[in-house]
Amino acid sequence: MSHTHFRASELAFALDPLPKDEVPPAPDFTEEDAQDLDALMLAKSYFDLKEYDRAAYFLKGCCSQKAYFLYMYSRYLSGEKKKDDETVDSLGPLEKGQVRNEALRELRVELSKKHIAGELDGFTLYLYGVVLRKLDLLKEAVEVFVEAIHALPLHWGAWLELSNLVTNIEMLKSLSLPDCWIRDFFMAHMYTELQMIKEALQKYQNLIEADIDQALALFNELRDQDPYRIDNMDTFSNLLYVKSMKPELSYLAHNLVEIDKYRVETCCVIGNYYSLRSQHEKAALYFQRALKLNPRCLGAWTLMGHEYMEMKNTSAAIQAYRHAIEVNKRDYRAWYGLGQTYEILKMPFYCLYYYRKAHQLRLHEQLNESDDAAQCYMLYIQDIFSCGYEQLEHAEVSTALRYLGQYYFKNKLYDEASLCAQRCCDYNDAREEGKALLRQISQVRDQIETPSADLFAPLSNNNTPVRRVSPLNLISFTP
Repeated sequence: MSHTHFRASELAFALDPLPKDEVPPAPDFTEEDAQDLDALMLAKSYFDLKEYDRAAYFLKGCCSQKAYFLYMYSRYLSGEKKKDDETVDSLGPLEKGQVRNEALRELRVELSKKHIAGELDGFTLYLYGVVLRKLDLLKEAVEVFVEAIHALPLHWGAWLELSNLVTNIEMLKSLSLPDCWIRDFFMAHMYTELQMIKEALQKYQNLIEADIDQALALFNELRDQDPYRIDNMDTFSNLLYVKSMKPELSYLAHNLVEIDKYRVETCCVIGNYYSLRSQHEKAALYFQRALKLNPRCLGAWTLMGHEYMEMKNTSAAIQAYRHAIEVNKRDYRAWYGLGQTYEILKMPFYCLYYYRKAHQLRLHEQLNESDDAAQCYMLYIQDIFSCGYEQLEHAEVSTALRYLGQYYFKNKLYDEASLCAQRCCDYNDAREEGKALLRQISQVRDQIETPSADLFAPLSNNNTPVRRVSPLNLISFTP
């Protein structure tokens, strides 16, 4: 709620002031508001002091919509505070998500009755959606958040909560959203979350064709205009990390510590700084501190997983990546990290699954996933045939052969591609693709005389080194 308030304030500050006669009127003040005013002001003072139980006590029995919302919201935050108090000393960040807010079920029952009766306003609908999400009732939560947005379109918090539940573009298109200017902000945010970068850039007109250097320049300009800003500085530090700008990252970290060293963003910036200096133990420590402050900080979970990978602590890395996926299933970095981890552990069945998930989420990005996937498919095929399980894993085997055939063909390893295509013809669901690939190979060989490629030659025409995948010897395997 507080984030919604300050985002709205930033937008208002960026706009030209309205003339006096164009300032919108204050909302209606009802008889119920007048009766509850003193109790509401008293409870609000306790709420601001984070004495949530005390605030709820003095609001009990109030009838106005504002008082009822603050009453229910105080009870919700009281449960959240007690949950955090139970975990902050006894458990580490990896176990923190196991403790639940005990007030959620009771709140759901009460809000459900009001919802059925049609007595919830935009803010209380938002709270009801949050309660449902916390209870993992995601389908119901989506419906309630959409209803909350229609009731109160300018409440950005409801839009953000809804964005966390949208898993794909089909689901996004199916939502009935209000026709309001803030919808463009939401769609741009969702396109970014769904890795639809071109569509997001079209929405963010001022960022079209922006690269890392331009993004760094924009962040520096933002810091000049708002030198005490901490929001989004973790993203700024990620850019500095990618560019290996140690002095600038060091300055940013020291500056944020002077402003507020107990902010999540500050801890993440310091973690990035130590990671860039290859001090991975210290980096992991600061990401853990960030997670103590906010257990749902996606970036901290993912970055902590990277640090554990650098420290060769694969079990902790897997835990961290899994927590990142729990926070946001659309984060391809966590899926990709899991794929790398299981590849190190030589578990091709698992790493293949996670690489495919990452690839689906980040189709436009070239991060050598094709080489990683080919390596995993090759190990998978070898394991399957050596164990005699090819008939049990029929669908996966044909998928692997199709992928490897296309992979070798693209990299001009026509002999290996031909072998994969021939094996594809042994499977009904891959036979046509296998025949088509054999025709393509035949046409290419007719046009030019091309010997089999050097097994240790680079796979790309650019100077970027990539991991070499050995051609799969399929001759020794008979499906």
